[in-house]
Amino acid sequence: MEKTLGSVLSQTYKDIDYWIIDGGSKDKTLDIVKKYEPLFGGRMHWVSEPDKGIYDAMNKGLKLATGDVVGLLNSDDYYTSNNVLAKIVDSIEGYDAVYGDVHFVNDKNMDNVVRYYSSKSFRPWLLRFGLMPAHPSFYARREVYEKSGYYALDYKIASDYDMMVRLFMKTKIKAKYIPMDFVTMRLGGVSTNNWKNRLVITKEDIKACRRHGIYTNGFMISMKYFKKIFELRTLKRF
Repeated sequence: MEKTLGSVLSQTYKDIDYWIIDGGSKDKTLDIVKKYEPLFGGRMHWVSEPDKGIYDAMNKGLKLATGDVVGLLNSDDYYTSNNVLAKIVDSIEGYDAVYGDVHFVNDKNMDNVVRYYSSKSFRPWLLRFGLMPAHPSFYARREVYEKSGYYALDYKIASDYDMMVRLFMKTKIKAKYIPMDFVTMRLGGVSTNNWKNRLVITKEDIKACRRHGIYTNGFMISMKYFKKIFELRTLKRF
């Protein structure tokens, strides 16, 4: 978590409203938060209370945020460079949202890059095949969420996918790809840690498309796993 906080603190763009949403942790999480809070000069705020899961926590953050553009950074991820937010601010003019790339590292060896997730080839129609922009790289104007709604709480894993289907296929936001590595992520998240969760994701992806009137099926959604093979191959050029 200190790596996460440090990466936010080191951003060259300083006009931020940073909210930490904690689910009532009983460990040393809040000790770390309070340690870093003075370093933000009033730009950090935090809430610690029970919630209904990760998507409920995301919704709390989105509703509390006062910035014109909002994004999410998970507690064990961090910005890959110190100019990510500056690049987002410079690029979003004329658009509803922007997105970029992320990469995954081995939790026990942060120098070991195991996957590079590029959003360059994303097109809205690819959502039918379970493909979407890298969610941790997605930043949208706050009014987009106010108009389209927040994360649905009836998904175990795929509410972020549901959000992308809603925004790109229903609301039809105008978004721009930024060729930049936004976030470094540690392996082991709920969507990547075992094959059973992948089955849940496939079922929930189908559910999301059907909810919003978009046709897909299990075979089409499963095609996204072929893309991951190419993401692993890109490591040779990373």
